[in-house]
Amino acid sequence: MSDNPNPAATGEAGGLASVNQVVELADQLSACADEIHDRVMREIRAYQGGPVPEAKQNDARALLDDELVLRQRANGLYADAATYIVRSLGKSQQHVIALTMDAGQKIKHINDIGNAISLVARLLGIAAAAATGQAAPIMLSLEALKHQLDWMAATSAPPKPAEPAEPA
Repeated sequence: MSDNPNPAATGEAGGLASVNQVVELADQLSACADEIHDRVMREIRAYQGGPVPEAKQNDARALLDDELVLRQRANGLYADAATYIVRSLGKSQQHVIALTMDAGQKIKHINDIGNAISLVARLLGIAAAAATGQAAPIMLSLEALKHQLDWMAATSAPPKPAEPAEPA
């Protein structure tokens, strides 16, 4: 017999299969919104009170707008968690949270603003999909985020050292 009679509590069952799991996703989306805000403020402070180039201002505004939308969607998940339970998701809660945590960390540390904006768009997609309560849009959104994270990991990996040439 299992030590844990409730596998959904540990994320072993399908993700988003309980109110607590939907709330956990909302918590993680809120944490990602915090990372977005911190990143924008860090970028602004980097100019030490001097003028911020217009392109950087536009990027900052866009990210702050996305932060607001992400917070609103997370708040909606909190408010309606009981109606967004998805029993047939097919992904563990740990998988769902691990992906969103990874995205939050990447937003915090990534140098390329374009990749940060893309990650934020993927998180917004997950939040919107979760609000449907349907497995298919959620799965598509999770896969899109995973592919984005995998692509970022592959393109930011240091190049492999060259093989030594064999003597002729």
